[in-house]
Amino acid sequence: GQHGFDFYTHRASRKGRELAANPRAALVLFWQPLHRQVRIEGRVRPLSDAESDAYFATRARGSQLSASISPQSRVIESRQALERARARLATRLTGRDVLRPAAWGGYRVIPDAIEFWQGRDHRLHDRLRYRRVGRRWVRERLAP
Repeated sequence: GQHGFDFYTHRASRKGRELAANPRAALVLFWQPLHRQVRIEGRVRPLSDAESDAYFATRARGSQLSASISPQSRVIESRQALERARARLATRLTGRDVLRPAAWGGYRVIPDAIEFWQGRDHRLHDRLRYRRVGRRWVRERLAP
């Protein structure tokens, strides 16, 4: 989103339960071949049902079906049980849209800090952090 970083998950999953208890998160994006990483830290807020519905509609049908049947992060009997549940749902919904499961939705991380890491020789990595102070961002260089 324009004001943060969005991600989607099952709200009853471990991640969803942890966010309900403590609405702060860190996202890490790592590009190993380039020796680069970005870490985003901030407050988390749930996205609206309309925003979650709009995104769910853009997902591939197979992903929609899988999200609908998966009790994300829970212990399951077997992979075959998941595959059977997905096949049953696919048959039941032939020719119909897959609606977003009520417990599945989006979150937005509203950044308080963004750190850019660049790997360098001899472990003297470059680390630049941008930290929100009021309405402005302060740039800081961190030791590796």
